[in-house]
Amino acid sequence: MILKTNVLFGAVLALASATSVAKVPQEEADRLGVKGELTPSGAEWNGNADGSIPEWTGEKNFTDEQKSLTSKKLGKLRKDPDKLEEALGALNEEPLFTITANNYREYAEKLTEGNKQLFEKYPATYRMNVYRSLRPHFDHPKIVEATKKNATSASLEGTDGISGHKLGFPFPIPKKGAEIPWNHKLRYRGTAIRRFNNQAIVSADGEYSITKIIEDVLFGYANLDQKNADKDLMAYYLQEVKAPPRLKGQLLLVHETANPDAGGRLAWIYNPGMGRVNRAPKVGYDNPSTSTDGEQFNDQIDTFNGAQDRYDWKLIGKQEKYIPYNSYKMSSPRYKYSDLIRKGHVNMDIPRYELHRVWVVEATLKPGQTHQLKKRRFYVDEDSWAIAAVDGYDNNDNFWKFQEGHLVTLPFVPITTGSPEVIHDLVTGRYFVTVLSNEEEISDFDIRFKQSEFKPNQLKRRTR
Repeated sequence: MILKTNVLFGAVLALASATSVAKVPQEEADRLGVKGELTPSGAEWNGNADGSIPEWTGEKNFTDEQKSLTSKKLGKLRKDPDKLEEALGALNEEPLFTITANNYREYAEKLTEGNKQLFEKYPATYRMNVYRSLRPHFDHPKIVEATKKNATSASLEGTDGISGHKLGFPFPIPKKGAEIPWNHKLRYRGTAIRRFNNQAIVSADGEYSITKIIEDVLFGYANLDQKNADKDLMAYYLQEVKAPPRLKGQLLLVHETANPDAGGRLAWIYNPGMGRVNRAPKVGYDNPSTSTDGEQFNDQIDTFNGAQDRYDWKLIGKQEKYIPYNSYKMSSPRYKYSDLIRKGHVNMDIPRYELHRVWVVEATLKPGQTHQLKKRRFYVDEDSWAIAAVDGYDNNDNFWKFQEGHLVTLPFVPITTGSPEVIHDLVTGRYFVTVLSNEEEISDFDIRFKQSEFKPNQLKRRTR
């Protein structure tokens, strides 16, 4: 009997070790923030061998004035695109070279599959202007301190059972593929934000329509205001559609939790035509997100979010790739939407591509699970843990959707994020652009919310 019990106990331990990701030893965590070793967020501090990727410089890229900006100050600069771009850190440089359909095979090793597909589909118009690489991402000191502690305490059970983490990146020295999306999802993004998010669905012939959305977000995890800090509740999210008229007034409220035992993602919707609040049971996975005509799934918002349990996650490792980075001009009021949006893809004179090291993670649908994307390959910036690009394959193993987040670092938060994000449908020739702000107000990172403003019973009051 004792023997059987010991065997059973051993089997339980074996199962636990197979599903729970081990924490890194202290001596490995001590490399974080050491020059020549790892940056505070876990990237390689040094550049690459030929110098095309420089060493990490972080906040040295910005002046004290840039780091002390407020959303209000930026709003005042909006009427002068030159001053606004200068304040944000946009650079007026000539590209080092341009990749086209004629020469892209020379650079194939450093291109995502999605970029290669676009060269093939639009050989006459698609190109990538490549500029010198900069590494401006940096973190708030409290995030830096918490991240180092997380390295030796955070663990992951399966794909979604995360524990032992607080405030910072949970896995700055990742060992498993499923850890890396958690760094993206739990990265610091400020205390709260009111984001003016315009979206465009662009048809194959280049025609497009704009949806206007206001998003209010109060972050729970990675919140420096301890009154609102909550490691299990990632964020409160409230979306209001302002246009087109047929959708105006529609509200979506989401409570995003990091703990599956807490109920996962909870969502409510208010439809002004019905005049009541209802639970929204399908706000996740491959259900289409609001006003996207099916071109964006709910788990493609912010390039990826939500539960990871339907996929097996494989860590491919680090690679050097050309990704959109320091692409401030993509959101500049210098350009109208009509300047940016073109047939097949955005105006490729505007994006800025740079060579960066990225973590490559492959997610493959588990047997018995369903999702319209059978396989996804994620390219994650090593400095910020922001997802820069995603290759997507359908259930017949054909390339289908390609996502890009045009990364920018906002030093006054500080955060590195995709603005805008683009999702290409390589089958239909349509594409979807979200987080468009060229013709909108500056998003407000200084705003503050109370948790009570994100309760379901407040939705009707919002419309009044």
